Amino acid sequence: MNKRILIPVDFSENALNAIHYAQHLYKNVDCDFYLLNAFHVKGYSLDNMMMVPESGEPTYERAKNQSEKGLEKLVEQLKLHSDNTKHTYHTISVFNALIEAVKNTIDKNDIDVVIMGSKGKTGSKRVIYGTNTISVMEELKKCPVLMIPENVRFSRPKEIVFPTDYKIPFKRKELDYLIEIAEMHNCIIRVLYMDNGGIIDQKQQEDKVLLDTIFAHIAHSFHTLKDVKLQAGIKAFVESRECDMIVFINRKHHFLRKIVNKPLVKELGFYSNIPVLELNEPA
Repeated sequence: MNKRILIPVDFSENALNAIHYAQHLYKNVDCDFYLLNAFHVKGYSLDNMMMVPESGEPTYERAKNQSEKGLEKLVEQLKLHSDNTKHTYHTISVFNALIEAVKNTIDKNDIDVVIMGSKGKTGSKRVIYGTNTISVMEELKKCPVLMIPENVRFSRPKEIVFPTDYKIPFKRKELDYLIEIAEMHNCIIRVLYMDNGGIIDQKQQEDKVLLDTIFAHIAHSFHTLKDVKLQAGIKAFVESRECDMIVFINRKHHFLRKIVNKPLVKELGFYSNIPVLELNEPA
């Protein structure tokens, strides 16, 4: 069965860059790419979905036509620059809030992973991760999300950093996508533990052993940084090893949210030069 990849697009350079990254990441894999454009209609607020424009209304038809034509042109552009017969493109144009459109598309098309740019067409140059991106990362629970910053160009991932505190038992299912990427590109997973003077208890040791077992058939290693703040430690480790991707598990009350008194994704500008993979805890 083909890999099913959802890529939200707003026809920005950032969205196009995310598509190109996905094409290269899955160069040798049979894929169905679902290109989703959630369009807006002038005079209607997405905050009040009780007021939905009706088919036939001039403003709705103009917005829908613009969306559909934009998607058609995008597919033509992609096919012109890539003749990969393993890749098939599907387009979806819908009036909806992006997060709801993404959730609906995942359900209807059995999507495996969402890959998207870090911000949209109207994003400020000072903002690394836009509002829509943050919403997807915070609210999406059904499949992994891979975020591609606008200045990142694809290079084959060789090392993936996986920070953890060993305080929550790992589940094989939630790590499947990480393992898939590692196998697909023959890369190494670097498990990073931040030691701030505490003693690893028996439960943490057991979780570390479990993780070692889950990763047994792929290249991986365990690393510890002592007496350094969590955020700075992760950044230093990523930069010193020139790692190609960083992975977090999206769990309620996960330790990485303690980096600041905000959800982690609101501080992802910290990782503006590296793709961020968010894994989701299975239900």
